[in-house]
Amino acid sequence: MIRTDFLDLPPLAAVQGRVRLPGSKSISNRVLLLAALCAGRTTVHDLLDADDTRVMLDALRALGCGVRVDAGASAVIDGLGARARAVRADLFLGNAGTAMRPLTAALAVLGGDYRLHGVPRMHERPIGDLVDALCALGCRVDYESAPGYPPLRIGAHGALRLDAPIPVRGDVSSQFLTALLMALPLASAASGPDIVIEVAGELISKPYVAITLELLARFGVAVRREGWRRFVIPAGSRYQSPGEIHVEADASSASYFIAAGMLSDPTVNSEGLLIEGIGEHAIQGDVRFIDAARQMGGQIESGPNWLRVRRGPPGQGWPLKAIDLDCNAIPDAAMTLAMLALYADGPSTLRNIGSWRVKETDRLAAMAIELRKLGATVQEGADSLHIAPPVVWQPAAIRTYDDHRMAMCASLAAFNPARLPVRVLDPGCVAKTFPDYFETLFAAALPANDDDRQSGIPVICIDGPSASGKGTLAGELARRLGYHYLDSGALYRLTALAARRAGLALDDSLASRADEVARIVRLARDLQPRFEHGDAGERVLLAGEDVTAAIRHPQSGTDASRISALPDVRVALLDLQRQFARLPGLVADGRDMGTVIFPGARLKVFLTASAATRAARRQKQLAQQDISVTLNTLLAELQGRDERDRTRAAAPLKPALDALPLDNSDLTIVQSVDRVLTWWQARQPFSQS
Repeated sequence: MIRTDFLDLPPLAAVQGRVRLPGSKSISNRVLLLAALCAGRTTVHDLLDADDTRVMLDALRALGCGVRVDAGASAVIDGLGARARAVRADLFLGNAGTAMRPLTAALAVLGGDYRLHGVPRMHERPIGDLVDALCALGCRVDYESAPGYPPLRIGAHGALRLDAPIPVRGDVSSQFLTALLMALPLASAASGPDIVIEVAGELISKPYVAITLELLARFGVAVRREGWRRFVIPAGSRYQSPGEIHVEADASSASYFIAAGMLSDPTVNSEGLLIEGIGEHAIQGDVRFIDAARQMGGQIESGPNWLRVRRGPPGQGWPLKAIDLDCNAIPDAAMTLAMLALYADGPSTLRNIGSWRVKETDRLAAMAIELRKLGATVQEGADSLHIAPPVVWQPAAIRTYDDHRMAMCASLAAFNPARLPVRVLDPGCVAKTFPDYFETLFAAALPANDDDRQSGIPVICIDGPSASGKGTLAGELARRLGYHYLDSGALYRLTALAARRAGLALDDSLASRADEVARIVRLARDLQPRFEHGDAGERVLLAGEDVTAAIRHPQSGTDASRISALPDVRVALLDLQRQFARLPGLVADGRDMGTVIFPGARLKVFLTASAATRAARRQKQLAQQDISVTLNTLLAELQGRDERDRTRAAAPLKPALDALPLDNSDLTIVQSVDRVLTWWQARQPFSQS
């Protein structure tokens, strides 16, 4: 998952192949709570693994619920049987409305001593209408701070008043009604009355209430709906585990890939994009985004659990058709329509989206601000947006407001016809519902470049002599940018390791032994390397085996220096190295990255340090591996290697003509990274945004 301050997306031309979507957030958290309120065990398949579901799972554990999360996106829930085993708990619920609202109602009905709180934004999201309805029943819910907003304190209560209809407003959030529908079966008695909920005002987001009713039925509670104003929970209703239940893929998440398919250049990909995990007859309301997408010109086929999306032909599907649409039924997916409006043949209007204002951020205001940055003319109404597409597209750094849907929407601006890059600020906020969103997008996306798709991928090259700190600098730079990382020296070390394991002698006469050189070339072509750079540092894997320590031994460096002088080996590794250039970008370190491997790189740095400094650094590295070598020995080895690298016939060590020199003898790694990031920022069109 990408967690960086910003992520620079190069211009994209198309998406291709297939994508598999994560489970629905709305369904996942409803199912988890319903499973917890049952007696017995429920296995939940295809569960979303994201921040919102994790806070729900943590809350259920704190309440005494048995929870086991298995590999393969499934969870086993041992239910509470309509009563919490822990009658006192402090529950942190992040910014998950699908956890805060239903848990508030369920725990208020059960009674106990509970504190519910979250991140600062959660404490700005209204919950007063739900609390008013619960207090009218006889529940005890108190505000710790501002009236009408979390944090909340729930206490014990006496007999609940269930003999009269329970009013709840429906025009702020459908989650208030959902919360009551899920909680009140806990108070139902066979000898008592039916429990009636009456909605005051217009009910927004009706499809989300429909999801709730469908799931309640699967857990044994058949609610009678009388229009969208009155809901009746029959006397004696009680939850029953279905044993197993599958979570649909998230329809809101599907909207971004439907949009990407509609924006894809058919000359690059005429087959369209296959989206797996959801069809147009899913129970989620946001699946109706498909209707709006077709209205705008998208060509969408559907099967029982899949969608295939293409751009329509000129005059029918491109440019997209402007729309004027009531979006009450698809509030989350309507944000994606706002992005598609940028590519329309005229102004579009999205209506009845007032609920955007009480989501993870004020999405109406946020979307208007960010679309204007891209060049659109936007009029923000109380519950509407009027969007005129850009006459001239502008490069922009898009704020995400700690809102996962703002971040995913922002990625769609990378398909702009002006082929401008887009910066997404705080891209890691997608962890709320789709932690691997950007990785999923990049696996399917093709960069925009007429001549060479690979040249459309930004590359930063860090070249320099041995022990100059290239790997440390490049690895940290890749982490800060959210880019891939290539340690080219490790490829030569891996090849040398493979050759040693094959019984080949890597001595000074190697170049004269043609048969053995040919075997090394074959080994180089068959390498299956992978680099992993995390908080614990870099790991190098060869065919799945961790060989990090093995290739850092001094002998490995000497072997690598010998085989890197063989022209045929360098040719064999050339294509492999270039294959590391993948979206969203690459940071590559070595000795000929900027001169031979990526001559068109956007930024080239030639990193140097004095031989004495480099020898001291290498000695420290080896000491950490319990390898003792004298400083003079290391200094001599480095000077010898420098001479070999400078004078070899194949790609001698030298700075590229356009490389920026960086002597880091007296710089910390943080200072070096900041220096290179400053150079990178200066090359971006939105560097001052």
